[in-house]
Amino acid sequence: MAVELKRATIYIEPALHKAVRLKSAHTNRTISDIVNESLRIALQEDQEDLEAFEKRADEPVISYETFLTKLKADGKI
Repeated sequence: MAVELKRATIYIEPALHKAVRLKSAHTNRTISDIVNESLRIALQEDQEDLEAFEKRADEPVISYETFLTKLKADGKI
């Protein structure tokens, strides 16, 4: 089964472009393949983060100031 591809124009910082070009040549993979894999990894990490946030949604919330006060009271800072 062939994957339908979409063409997109993106702008890459020169140093990143050089790095991905070198990686492409070194690994004998296309730049598109490397970019697609990188996007999949980034989106998977986002999904994992969202799942972790959802699991912790019912945990109590404490402000930074309150947390620092508690650390000080416990002798940890």
